[in-house]
Amino acid sequence: MTHPAESAEWGAREDRARAWFEALRERVTAAFEALEDAHAGPLAHLAPGRFARTAWERPGGDAGGGVMAILRGRVFEKVGINVSTVFGSFGEEFRRHVPGAEADPRFWASGVSLVAHPCSPRVPAVHMNTRMVVTTRGWFGGGADLTPVYPDDNDTRAFHGALKRACNAHDPGYYPRFKKWCDEYFFLPHRGEPRGVGGIFFDYLDGGDWEADFAFAREVGLAFLEAYPPIVRRHMDEPWSEDERALQLVKRGRYVEFNLLYDRGTQFGLKTGGNPEAILMSLPPEVRWP
Repeated sequence: MTHPAESAEWGAREDRARAWFEALRERVTAAFEALEDAHAGPLAHLAPGRFARTAWERPGGDAGGGVMAILRGRVFEKVGINVSTVFGSFGEEFRRHVPGAEADPRFWASGVSLVAHPCSPRVPAVHMNTRMVVTTRGWFGGGADLTPVYPDDNDTRAFHGALKRACNAHDPGYYPRFKKWCDEYFFLPHRGEPRGVGGIFFDYLDGGDWEADFAFAREVGLAFLEAYPPIVRRHMDEPWSEDERALQLVKRGRYVEFNLLYDRGTQFGLKTGGNPEAILMSLPPEVRWP
């Protein structure tokens, strides 16, 4: 059987997916820089942030790479958005845990991943990613979740509402299934607490219709753009106290614990020779443990 890596059909699909991830990055960076420009709150005296981009190559020369974009500004203390496309062969140990890789270790993977850590404790942190992975099988994964210091019911409803509409446009069963998956995945078992107020998480999405699965992956990215910037605008000009800032830094510690101990994307990137700086860009710039 021809491996998808050698198939013209799958090659065309890979090109389309990579192009979409790059296009979504452009939309997201424009939206976030517009938020920086619009800030009129406590840090309005600072210059608005802009994304600085750094290209990187995976060791091995022809094994792919990506572009890491980092923004440090007056609304966002740090935003990292990475688009990567990598290919090669999984190592002996890791291939046993990846569908379709045990018999043939070759793979191709592309995706976009974003994590935003706002300056204000009143603005929730957020994560979003979508990806396509090809072994002897091909699938999509990803999702988005919100991590506020001070949960706001209106924000939670708006965020989940956008994701639910994206799911319902493709399959009414997606939202309850992927919300539950998110709640279970973004949970810190050593602390017995969720990372935030959730969202959706999905993986190994291969429903037998690649076009439909790809359309859903695109819809998730657009739902994130619909939901998150308005949440930021609602809160970014509100004043905050030093006590609120201190609690924000402790909450960020939970984020670090999850990403280093449990996050699949972190493990995948490090075990496939990815750029450590791009993989660990999700970590906040300042954090505190009590």
